[in-house]
Amino acid sequence: MNRAPIIFLGVFCALAFSFVGLVLTNQLTYGAFTTHVDEDEGKAFPLQSPGLAAQGKLVYQDLGCVSCHSQQVRREGFGSDIGEHSRGWGERQSVARDYLREERVLLGSLRVGPDLRNLASRKNADGAEFTADWLYRYLYDPKLVVADSSMPRYAFLFKKQQIVGQPSAKALKLPEAHAPAAGFEVVPTARAEALVAYLQSLKDTYAYPETKNVYTPPAPKKTEEKKEGHK
Repeated sequence: MNRAPIIFLGVFCALAFSFVGLVLTNQLTYGAFTTHVDEDEGKAFPLQSPGLAAQGKLVYQDLGCVSCHSQQVRREGFGSDIGEHSRGWGERQSVARDYLREERVLLGSLRVGPDLRNLASRKNADGAEFTADWLYRYLYDPKLVVADSSMPRYAFLFKKQQIVGQPSAKALKLPEAHAPAAGFEVVPTARAEALVAYLQSLKDTYAYPETKNVYTPPAPKKTEEKKEGHK
């Protein structure tokens, strides 16, 4: 008896069910997502990234930053991204709607460095905001601002130029030991400016309907103490 048609039909059905379950179901679920319009603020969230930030995302991709940094804050109870005694990587967990306006989602799979999804809403090691000047110096030489940083230098994103007239307002404020020779300055290139603009746009703090009470950790079980003489 020729069983080839039966085998072929079985394989076809298995692949068809897999496609429906893994691809089509997700498309029907997440493909129906739309922006959330906040009538009080008169804005649709998530907001559209500014043009310079959009260019910076391309620089981020080109440099392979996704190899060491993730962009997904795990919910409370699944790691220590948020919650009490956490890393403080976000005010809430990441949800599908956060990535609605992104053509390419850079979730990442490794955390050699910290998660960057909410970099713009966090504080640096000094307890201050991640200003453009701080980020420029960090990209130029991470150890200038974080002594034990394992991130490589991206000095090629900057250029040394001679000072003509007044120093550039964008010139890096470098320690004397790392400063260029007298009469010269180090300034960010267009790629560095775009990358910093992108990093400063990473901020998911808006509370969507689906982020409210998404997950409540189970209360710890209480052990009842036996009363003396109680049986």
